[in-house]
Amino acid sequence: MVNVREQVLKELQTIEMEENVRILYACESGSRAWGFPSKDSDYDVRFIYIRPEDWYLSIFEKRDVIERPISDRLDINGWDLKKALYLFRKSNPPLLEWLQSPIVYREDHRCAEQIRQLTASTFSPKACMYHYLHMAKGNYRDYLKGEQVKIKKYFYVLRPVLACEWIEKYGSISPVEFDRLVDAFVPKGSELWDVIERLLVRKRAGEEMDYEPRISPINEFLEERITYYEQTAPGLKTAEGVEGQQLDELFRFVLRDIWK
Repeated sequence: MVNVREQVLKELQTIEMEENVRILYACESGSRAWGFPSKDSDYDVRFIYIRPEDWYLSIFEKRDVIERPISDRLDINGWDLKKALYLFRKSNPPLLEWLQSPIVYREDHRCAEQIRQLTASTFSPKACMYHYLHMAKGNYRDYLKGEQVKIKKYFYVLRPVLACEWIEKYGSISPVEFDRLVDAFVPKGSELWDVIERLLVRKRAGEEMDYEPRISPINEFLEERITYYEQTAPGLKTAEGVEGQQLDELFRFVLRDIWK
């Protein structure tokens, strides 16, 4: 795709004009941010935006997301800042991943950095591990049981399982990049490392990766780790929490600063 960044920025500007919003932060999510895209993978663009003050001064609940139909392999949607801050207080893993994406399209305001600085207070090891564990279990159950498995789905179970490893060891949100997780927890040169690396090469090369025989070293690792984290997750800590007033003040500051 030629000049993808330019196309993304143009689409974001169009959204600002059509919706009368200001986009505070926009990044890549999904397989391209994780580091294992196929050649035909969509560009999963996620953003945080804010509307004018009068929009919030209403007795009616209003839609707090903006979604665009997938077009030219661009999958673009975003959350209102108020929604984002509410979910941030609950240690929402997708939002935390957005804020540390390695591919940032726009960061026009210091709002995103201000939110990042509060992450240590809102991060909940228990909530985030349950999120990744649920993701791993669901994909494993749906795609990786049996003698023939959907081979590319290994990445969508390996990544959340390794994210659980990171959370348990470091007590912080795991890195977005899959390579960093593999380097941290899979011994280089081991049988498991070799089969993962071969799969990565195939996926990045755009090879067809449909149903194939199961890869026993990966299945054995995943089954053992999923069982372990089912037992471990209940004992993890919850978030310390950020005062709601602090997030209210951040929201009001950004609202006034953007539209002054």
